[in-house]
Amino acid sequence: MNAPILDRLPRPALPLFGGLSLMLGRLHEGCGPARHTWAMLVAGALAGPVLWIAPRWLRDRPHPDGIRPLVGPERFVFASPDRGADLLWCMEEALRSGAVPLVVADLPGPPGLTPVRRLHLAAGEGAARAPHPPLGLILTPGEGGAPGVESRWHMAPAHAPGAAGRWRLTRCRDRSAPPAQWHLTGRPGDWRLTRA
Repeated sequence: MNAPILDRLPRPALPLFGGLSLMLGRLHEGCGPARHTWAMLVAGALAGPVLWIAPRWLRDRPHPDGIRPLVGPERFVFASPDRGADLLWCMEEALRSGAVPLVVADLPGPPGLTPVRRLHLAAGEGAARAPHPPLGLILTPGEGGAPGVESRWHMAPAHAPGAAGRWRLTRCRDRSAPPAQWHLTGRPGDWRLTRA
């Protein structure tokens, strides 16, 4: 009996800055102390609305004045489920619909492999329905660690006196690129990456 071969058709990617990109129609993970900033950078690279899903009990929310330098706050729609189980359900349904180009879920911890697979499938279905494939981004505390994600990015502040706006960006995992680390400086439209 022959084992089936998984066909990895080329998928469109979202270009970010410095040659970095995220595959559309897939689920990615952002972790680390500046994971919310990472999500804003990804949102700034896309056009259209952003669905931000976070549990109602989580008090750490994006503030319009704080995100304005990175992305327009008018683009955000917030969903705040009461139950933890509804976080991934909301994300799955949003990705499946293809109604928004970016779905962000701010999670209290990394999900397991089965929910990640379901989110990949939902993003694939959304890509088939929408003119532009949706991108799923889960934000997890600490070092992250969700199994099966397309890529995992860790972002932490690396500010120094006289050099505000500097971060350390690490590609911890990617199915199509090796781990790497950079220093990110600049502002929207003028981001600079240098190898760390």
